[in-house]
Amino acid sequence: MAEPQATNRGPGRLLIAIYILFAIAATSRAGLQIATKFDRAPVAYLLSAVAALIYIVAAVGLARAGHAGRRTALLCCSIELVGVLGVGVLSLADRQLFPDETVWSQFGSGYGYVPLVLPVLGLLWLWRTRTTAT
Repeated sequence: MAEPQATNRGPGRLLIAIYILFAIAATSRAGLQIATKFDRAPVAYLLSAVAALIYIVAAVGLARAGHAGRRTALLCCSIELVGVLGVGVLSLADRQLFPDETVWSQFGSGYGYVPLVLPVLGLLWLWRTRTTAT
């Protein structure tokens, strides 16, 4: 078996940078919302904090580039995709469920739908750089 290609090279660096940017944005937003108006929409704000944590761990996993890093990134991207799809559907189906937006509300529309595209790109990059038999 050949070694997998590094996930932290080439386009992977851009992907890591976007994950870091979204980690900062989601952490800042969730932190401010939790600190100032947590009682207004606790589920929404906690979901944004969870999204921030997933972005941070995914960035670290992609940057580490080893087998453990790849597994970590795969898990994070998968959870992220399920989360953005689930929260996206729920936020459209019942607007009362999320009285304030989360990072993943309406499939990430508040962030230009990048939260919907990002895990797909992450999974595609992990697939592209996977181990292949020689």
